[in-house]
Amino acid sequence: TRSLTITSLDQSMFEKAQGEKVTLPCTFELSEEDEGPLDIEWVLIPADNQKREQIIIMYAVDRVYNHYYASMTGRMQFTNLDPKSGDGSLDILNLKASDTGTYQCKVKKAPGVQSKKIQLTVLVKPARTKCSVEGSQEIGKDVTLKCVSQEGSPLLSYDWRRVSGTRDLPAVSVLNKNTGELLLKNASREYSGTYSCVASNRVGTDECSVELNVTPPVNTAGIITGAIIGTLLGLAVLCSVIFCFCKKHREKKYEKEVHHDIREDVPPPKSRSSTARSYIGSNRSSLGSMSPSNMEGYTKTPYSQVPSEDFERAPAQNPAFAPPKVAAPNLSRMGAVPVMIPAQSKDGSIV
Repeated sequence: TRSLTITSLDQSMFEKAQGEKVTLPCTFELSEEDEGPLDIEWVLIPADNQKREQIIIMYAVDRVYNHYYASMTGRMQFTNLDPKSGDGSLDILNLKASDTGTYQCKVKKAPGVQSKKIQLTVLVKPARTKCSVEGSQEIGKDVTLKCVSQEGSPLLSYDWRRVSGTRDLPAVSVLNKNTGELLLKNASREYSGTYSCVASNRVGTDECSVELNVTPPVNTAGIITGAIIGTLLGLAVLCSVIFCFCKKHREKKYEKEVHHDIREDVPPPKSRSSTARSYIGSNRSSLGSMSPSNMEGYTKTPYSQVPSEDFERAPAQNPAFAPPKVAAPNLSRMGAVPVMIPAQSKDGSIV
């Protein structure tokens, strides 16, 4: 019995770049014996066999259904607006790396059923490629030029070329196309110049460049000597600042202590002696007004209690002390009765 057949069997694998468009072919021919309704399905077969097939678009009963696969909504459509004419090919727009997979076209018209599988690989072009120099750019040293792309599907290939001066790479250079490293051994001044790296894969290329400047060796001894001298000078300045600060602090502390110190060799204030004198004078002046009746009470008061500095000292400390005798006032002129005036003897007693 003759049944429908799929005629697009020439290509079953496609490689496209991200962002591009791909058309997955699926043309067919119907048979006169196929009398049932036409049904066309595109499904995505997952890499994991444990998962079920996912319908992404379908044509049935003269109508298109394309809401089954959310990640491709708005990016896929039938190539022919009327798939029943024999063309059930699928267009996928703005390809993404996640679109990589196996797609199957199924055409059904009872009693005939046919299918075809197509492998789609979405590759990412090299992008954001960066060049750099690793190692000391000194004469006689080994220098490595590095090139790496931040984006890009494997397998990426790297190639270096010289832009300035001679176009050829140095004879002693070693290139690794897989890692993008260019090793320049025993560098000389002639190696200086601009170098360019081209990263590529099956769907595109990207490029970057770097400047190499080979210089004579640096005088490390002079640098070390200068660093040592600078360090010593810095330490000297720091020590001087600390010394001055400590010295000033000690001077302030000493001035403060001297300000509050009480010296023992400083004589007492004169106000005490003057107080004692005024006290004695007041007592002497009062003698003239004393009568024999009140003289008795006065003689009982110890004369040694007079607040005088000389009387406060011990007799042993003042061997030459001789208290002055107080002359008796002329009572007859005052109209008073003569009285005896007490006097202090050398041993300190009252007579």
